[in-house]
Amino acid sequence: MQARAAIRRSGVAIGPERSVGEAARIMERAGVGALAVVDGGALVGIVTDRDLVTRVIAQRRPDDARVDSVMSMPVITIEAEADIHDAFALFRTHGNRRLPVVEGRRFIGMLSVDDLLINVIGELVDLVRPVTAEAIFGHRDSPAPATC
Repeated sequence: MQARAAIRRSGVAIGPERSVGEAARIMERAGVGALAVVDGGALVGIVTDRDLVTRVIAQRRPDDARVDSVMSMPVITIEAEADIHDAFALFRTHGNRRLPVVEGRRFIGMLSVDDLLINVIGELVDLVRPVTAEAIFGHRDSPAPATC
């Protein structure tokens, strides 16, 4: 599966000149924990709920501070056509929970650990159905006779 196909929700972006207060309100309205920071169509950073807590609230920065003053960069990304297993490796290596999906430098969506969990669980459900049916309803074939 490609990274593009694993995205469950639309990514949300914000310009680097916008305020951290606006970023927080956008996150709240959209129900997301991260915004891609996009300038002129190119991904330049990411601002997360954690960035807002540690770099704005904890440091008592004003609500009108610019997003580019608190965003995380450089951004760890994954190409849209990359295999989803590459995303697992990036999450494991970098310890982040969200991964912008890009085509070149253009942001196309946000992949989260939650997205991957939902996909994996769905695949496990598909695998367990035949096993469950067999356990509940017994074997379809008659068992081989025992020999002594």
